[in-house]
Amino acid sequence: MTHAVEEAKQGAKQTLSNLIQEAQKLSGLQIERLPIKGYEQVVKASHPKSGLTAIIAIHDTTLGPALGGIRIQPYETFDAALEDVLRLSKGMTYKSAISDVGFGGGKSVIIADPKKDKTPELLMAFGAAVESLGGQYICAEDVGCTTEDVKIVRRATKYVVGLPHEKSSGDPGPFTAWGTFRGIQASVKKLYGSDSLEGKIVAVQGLGNVGAVLCEYLFWEGADLILSDIDENKAKRLAVKYGARTVSVDQILKVDCDVLAPCALGAIINDQTIPHFRCRAIAGSANNQLHRDHHANVLDEKGILYAPDFVINAGGLLNVSAELEETGYLPSWPREKAHRIYDTLLAIYEIAEKNRESTHNAALALADYRIKYRIGKRVFPPIFHHSTEN
Repeated sequence: MTHAVEEAKQGAKQTLSNLIQEAQKLSGLQIERLPIKGYEQVVKASHPKSGLTAIIAIHDTTLGPALGGIRIQPYETFDAALEDVLRLSKGMTYKSAISDVGFGGGKSVIIADPKKDKTPELLMAFGAAVESLGGQYICAEDVGCTTEDVKIVRRATKYVVGLPHEKSSGDPGPFTAWGTFRGIQASVKKLYGSDSLEGKIVAVQGLGNVGAVLCEYLFWEGADLILSDIDENKAKRLAVKYGARTVSVDQILKVDCDVLAPCALGAIINDQTIPHFRCRAIAGSANNQLHRDHHANVLDEKGILYAPDFVINAGGLLNVSAELEETGYLPSWPREKAHRIYDTLLAIYEIAEKNRESTHNAALALADYRIKYRIGKRVFPPIFHHSTEN
């Protein structure tokens, strides 16, 4: 490393330190650095007045500033929240690298009940924490955090995407659902030689902003649906709409189907669930579906085709990243890139088969290669078209 580069890095660290101190002084925000090996930066943000306790994890910014959503969830312990945000931010690094969007990997979690604890004061305090990082992390909506919530976060920082304005992308759910749908088609193509979903049984776990839209795409392509959600009434309504059947949340992972589509929270592929799987493929939108990386090998041994989550669910990232381009948001751009998730997955399936490795490992190797050789590295800084708006 040259002396000039080292000086630049030290200067960036000092600038970041000054930004953090300024944010603390102006807002009463408390920022604590958490030394986590393998991560560029992890901070705990607290704001006693609003009740904020949050963690922002920046895993890797080799290809560009970290971009990732805000998850608001009432974690049982701080350590549970930390483990989740670390896994999520690392996943965003790989998702961004595979998707060729010129961003790095980051994520944030707010430890709170989104139905009870979410207040404008809490969200703005979180925004101040994001602002303190000086653009190294760009946030967006995620589980428990809506596009209306990020409008409030925006009051304290410009480093936000997914805002409702004329050059913004809005709700990324339909794009995530479309990429997942294309990934299911690719998985069926690999298994059966045709990507037709006519008569194929797809079990969808979780009927939120992504899962519900996915059901519509699947229905119009002729799939037979099995649905499950913690909101049983919602599952029943969608079952009537799409001629589907419903099962309990305890049974959805055990049903006999062609494709199991996890669209809820992560870690559903684990030692307890794998013995009960009766599917030919797992292809869904949930993040961090593998409890541990080695579970991908177990699926491979069982002959279950796995669509790596950070590949198949990249549609939302593609959508929000588009609004940071010079032109502002053009929906055709993320639509076409999400459409090509089909081709990316088929290529990964072939690489895995050729190298006799799991599809997860094949996807990781591809992402690592792109990061190592800086393929897709951002050349121009992101443009925040809303930065002059109130």
